[in-house]
Amino acid sequence: MIRCPGCGATKSARDFPRNRSTCSGLATYCKPCHNARTRQNKRLRYGSERNFLLQLRYGIDEVQFAWMQLRQDGLCAICRADVAKHIDHDHRTGRVRGLLCFHCNNGLGQFDDDPERIDLAVAYLRSHQGDVREDAQPYVLQRAAA
Repeated sequence: MIRCPGCGATKSARDFPRNRSTCSGLATYCKPCHNARTRQNKRLRYGSERNFLLQLRYGIDEVQFAWMQLRQDGLCAICRADVAKHIDHDHRTGRVRGLLCFHCNNGLGQFDDDPERIDLAVAYLRSHQGDVREDAQPYVLQRAAA
């Protein structure tokens, strides 16, 4: 049984998170106290959970995010038609490029941010632009007979 200095309760070892840097291999504070202290430290150091995650993932803060939104008029940097809520960044360098809507961000991700693949997709779409068959029926997937 271990006493938590945060809440003063005596608890079993499984109520304490692991910490390899201590000789016991367990954190000093129980899980609820540890989580509360971690949240408080994030708030003190970063201002909010969102700010912490922006710093951790992209190296920017809420002010820089708001400035990017303002610079883009709150719209997606690609389609300019939808609200930009997703941070687009180069996966190789980690550099933030801009803010995108869900669809544009997802589309870039599907093409692995590869300009050549995107160009090939554009060429493919353009080559089939205006393809219309008078007798075309909508394609319906038929279930195989059991």
